[in-house]
Amino acid sequence: MPDSTPPPIEIETDTAGPDAPVELRTVFLGGLLLLAMLAACYVAAEIVLPIVLAFVLGAMFQPVLRFLLRIRVPRMLAALTIVLSLVSLFVIGALLLSGPVAQLIAEAPKTLPRLQERLNFLSAPLKSIGKALEHVQSLGPGSDQQQPVAVQGPTLPEKVLQQVRVVGEGAFATLLVLFFVLIAGDQFLRRLVEILPGFKEKRKAVDISQQIEQDISIYLATITVMNALVGVATACMAWLTGLGSPILWGTAAFLLNFVPILGPTAGVIIFLVAGIVTIEPLWAAFLPALLYFLIHCAEGETITPMLLAARFTVNPVLVTIGVIFWYWMWGVAGAILATPMLAILKIICDRIELLQPFGHFIGGEPAMTLGPLHDKDEGSKPARSPTKPA
Repeated sequence: MPDSTPPPIEIETDTAGPDAPVELRTVFLGGLLLLAMLAACYVAAEIVLPIVLAFVLGAMFQPVLRFLLRIRVPRMLAALTIVLSLVSLFVIGALLLSGPVAQLIAEAPKTLPRLQERLNFLSAPLKSIGKALEHVQSLGPGSDQQQPVAVQGPTLPEKVLQQVRVVGEGAFATLLVLFFVLIAGDQFLRRLVEILPGFKEKRKAVDISQQIEQDISIYLATITVMNALVGVATACMAWLTGLGSPILWGTAAFLLNFVPILGPTAGVIIFLVAGIVTIEPLWAAFLPALLYFLIHCAEGETITPMLLAARFTVNPVLVTIGVIFWYWMWGVAGAILATPMLAILKIICDRIELLQPFGHFIGGEPAMTLGPLHDKDEGSKPARSPTKPA
């Protein structure tokens, strides 16, 4: 007797359908994770910032550490030597600048009256603009309401002491983490390689780590040397123009140049105000700001991009956005770290297949670099890159 049981019904499953929602869900989850990490970095800036700064400095000083290890210096002593050298530089700089800074603070109350006196020819237009603004404000709603009473906040010395305390705590935490990062050496990389599943992943992790260390160390060393030359040139300019305190102004230019875009802009304003207050006649008061601007153009737009062009392909627009964003997140230290962090992100994206489109988006125009964006032999494999905007 034949079996009358009907055959089972085969249902074809569309494997392409569920993939799209899963990928979209993954993108959204990744975005939420990124937002959560940024929120944590903002809230816990006092903890996260010294750690990030210590790891970046650790990548910068790895070649120095390896040199000390090659000449048979124990690792702990080598790490201690690097940290104490940084502390010594800070102490020497503070001692050299203590006199000029004290004199500048003592003369600060005279700055505003002197500035108003020199710019007296602008008083009439400014008064007219002020009256017009008051008239517009009086036409608005609520103009008859009682003005709120201002509550007096902390005085200027209290604010300065508070900022000094915050900077001191952050510097101590950074140096402490840097010391242990230098002692640990490649321990984190070895542990990561041990837990990765395949040889390809292990090799990729080592390649990313070595490229980050190489590019960041070369970038920071080049920028430091160029900023030192900018400081020397600015000190000579301050002495020649009669601005006074060449060590103070040279150090200010050296430090400001570490902050892309915002630093040189602030420098031009500072030198403009200092020239107006200090130098006679009025036409000569604009020389310090003009000469500082020319020094920055020669360094930032010509010399440094030529030195770093073969390694750097980051989009300068993203650099600008990154500097503004990280300045809002972490202040001046965040603005300094913005470009190295963007360079690290590009190195990682260029070597992970899933993130290569994002790495290509971060990259700059090929015409802006001296080297190719891609290796000729490997087609789509990204070239080893990053560092400073052209």
